[in-house]
Amino acid sequence: MPFSKLGLPPALINGVKAMGYTDPTPIQLRAIPVVLGGGDLIASAQTGTGKTAAFALPVLARRGKHEARGPRVLVLEPTRELAAQVETAFRDFGRFTDIRATVVHGGVGYGRQRSEIQAGTDIVIATPGRLMDFLQEKTLRLDNLKILILDEVDRMLDMGFVKDVKKIIGMCPRERQTLFFSATVPPEIEEVARFALRNPARVEIGVARTVNKSVTHAFYPVSQLKKFDLLTALLEKTDFHSCLIFSRTKHGADKIARKLKSANHSVAVLHANRSQSQRVEALEGFKSGKYEVMVATDIAARGIDVAGVSHVINYDIPANPEDYVHRIGRTGRAAAIGDAFTLTTPDQAGEIRDIERFIGQKVPQLKLDGFDYHSAPTIGASAAGQRYVDPRSVQHKHRQGGHGGGHGQGHGGYGGGQPRQQQSHAPRPQGQGHTPQQPRPQGQAHAPRPAQSGQGHGGGGGQPAPRKFGGLSRGTWRPH
Repeated sequence: MPFSKLGLPPALINGVKAMGYTDPTPIQLRAIPVVLGGGDLIASAQTGTGKTAAFALPVLARRGKHEARGPRVLVLEPTRELAAQVETAFRDFGRFTDIRATVVHGGVGYGRQRSEIQAGTDIVIATPGRLMDFLQEKTLRLDNLKILILDEVDRMLDMGFVKDVKKIIGMCPRERQTLFFSATVPPEIEEVARFALRNPARVEIGVARTVNKSVTHAFYPVSQLKKFDLLTALLEKTDFHSCLIFSRTKHGADKIARKLKSANHSVAVLHANRSQSQRVEALEGFKSGKYEVMVATDIAARGIDVAGVSHVINYDIPANPEDYVHRIGRTGRAAAIGDAFTLTTPDQAGEIRDIERFIGQKVPQLKLDGFDYHSAPTIGASAAGQRYVDPRSVQHKHRQGGHGGGHGQGHGGYGGGQPRQQQSHAPRPQGQGHTPQQPRPQGQAHAPRPAQSGQGHGGGGGQPAPRKFGGLSRGTWRPH
């Protein structure tokens, strides 16, 4: 059934066509008629199935023309990225209407957002924290609200927004239409839904615990010290269009990005410590192809909606099985084909079992052909096809590049990997940070370190080598 048969007005059909869409997805087919009919709704579907259009199109249809008194629609989102992307979707779908949409989130100044609200807007897409600020200062009022939408509800509750969400719901008029959209519907959502919705219809597309069938995914077991070497080898042997790499920590994401840049990859970084301008630039650069790789933390797992992400690599296995599904759901979107690799270490058998139990299937454990799993980790090499270095040959040589041995017992580093004696780093003279261009003077090298799990991530920085694109086809994988 085409969009034209769903009861949407011609202006929105033209907007859909302008975006290149022809046929609605299953979630859109089932949700749009419910929303157009004015009923409350709980909709659950996997990421990448078109949930945004499932509420944006019928909401735009119901609101008709712009009205100065507003807002009439409020959309709550868990992250800045999602808020910005949903606002863009409303603008794109409604390009042939005069409906106004405003995005409200933290990380930027209040001035422009306040001005747009005061000028009159029909739709506000907001994160809970910044929205509460505007509500408390009475810049924004919800007296004329007709539709309340909570998007990615499960993630919003996971991030600790439940109290703010309940306050916001309590400030909305009782006579309204309320829509919940979520990848999963755990008991916490049912509790919020009981007082927020009235006799909601339920739409469930697919099994929330499954991975998209269009995504081929596998675990790649490797020692902790060889982890970064395997990452760069996978990138070198994979013919990827754009690759999203997930790290558990902001600190880890920054280190991975630095090492990949030294290996001559164009890299963007996305995590909560980045400023809003940095986050916007990273996303836009990744979407446009300026950056071939983006390294992100889980806070961005549901906040990245980029068409054509061909590969996802979990550098760190996710903390929760649910996040495994959401992370790799960034590829294979809208039935496109994608690949997802997860690097696992010997001490993570429990996490692997949890993921397999959650998704209800065994995940293949593979080895990368041609990768030396038993040699010493790369020291000072860019991982762009350079040789692995015997640690005995570098004990009395200068080292270049990266942060060789890694700092800190807790996080470890991505370079280094020599056995460490029981002594601390040699003192570093003031102003002599190590750079990829300068060798460290004699006596400044890190002392050897033992090959213990969690004390390093393998791989090294070093001089960038030319990028080489291989073709890692599924036929080159072999079971572990």
